[in-house]
Amino acid sequence: MPLPKAPTLPATILADSGTGLTASDKSSNKIAARSASVEAAAPARPQALLDKSFKPSSPAPVKPANKLPNQPTVQPKNHPKGQPPIPAQKIVNPIARDVANKAVKPLKSKKVLHADEPRKIFVLDTNVLMHDPSALFRFQEHDVFLPMVTLEELDNNKKGMSEVARNARQVSRSLDSLASQGKTAIDEGLGLNSLGHNDATGRLFFQTKPIAQDITFDLPMGKADNQILAVVISQQRINANKLVVLVTKDINMRIKARALGLPAEDYFNDQVMEDGDVLYSGIQALPENFWDKHGKGMESWQQGGSTFYRLTGPLVGNLLINQFVYFEGAMPLAAQVKEITGKFAVLQTLRDFSHTKSAVWGITARNREQNFALNVLMNPDIDFVTLLGQ
Repeated sequence: MPLPKAPTLPATILADSGTGLTASDKSSNKIAARSASVEAAAPARPQALLDKSFKPSSPAPVKPANKLPNQPTVQPKNHPKGQPPIPAQKIVNPIARDVANKAVKPLKSKKVLHADEPRKIFVLDTNVLMHDPSALFRFQEHDVFLPMVTLEELDNNKKGMSEVARNARQVSRSLDSLASQGKTAIDEGLGLNSLGHNDATGRLFFQTKPIAQDITFDLPMGKADNQILAVVISQQRINANKLVVLVTKDINMRIKARALGLPAEDYFNDQVMEDGDVLYSGIQALPENFWDKHGKGMESWQQGGSTFYRLTGPLVGNLLINQFVYFEGAMPLAAQVKEITGKFAVLQTLRDFSHTKSAVWGITARNREQNFALNVLMNPDIDFVTLLGQ
């Protein structure tokens, strides 16, 4: 039997039904070689599919996809017209994408310039240096100015064994170390950080010229306070672009300065904490219901001329050893916490140092706090006592 003619077109579709292919044939590499016979066994195809001159019709226009709710889109400049917009969530960095496409130029960061606060010049009164000998190095980046009368008063108060004399001598030693840099450095200002005070980045200036006579405001110049006020006025005229501030511990001098229109401040940098309420006072007032909540089951006894109370209750957890407690009311109480064991605390009544019979070298307590202080100072069992106040 003669063989049929070979097909003129290659097979494009493999039919699974009616071809007689087995599973091993489908997985074999010979399937492509047998495609000619499969095409011969397949039904006839439309002429349009076999005509080489056939051109498919233009595809239908693509409709934009429906946007999801609350889904922003981004339309770059070079995006083709008619195409759906690109969801913003698919673009990690739109600016970086546009830079890669040379659509836009990268933005340059702009520096935000803030106007620097002008340096201040603090004119120091003598009492500030004698109060805190390290006050020279407490003004950070600002400059310090010392009038000549301040140096004179330091020299007049350096003799003696008092605290003021010791502070005056310490300031004089610091000024001597600073002034050893030379006359040229004195005129230009001495670096306050040259002695190891790195926080003090300002400069120290001395009064090296006489004060003009038209700025006295009819004040008697024989007084040191008035001479310092004249120095502040002179520095205001010389340094018009800086704020000149007088720093003094003298209340009346601050009042006179403000009356003349001069900025004046008190000196507070020597204080450890500005908020005194945070400091431990060592004293606690007992609540009004103290006896009601702690009186039941309370034990008391006499020993060494004092009365001891052993109590339990919600207050015990807030008490500290050697703390003073007091109660004002029908049953007044002033005692000191002597012992805390578990849920129990022992209170000891105090000795009355307000009476002349208990005076210490003729000194008596004038109020409750002074009586507390004398009780703790006269107690030989307490080795270390700290007091804060006038």
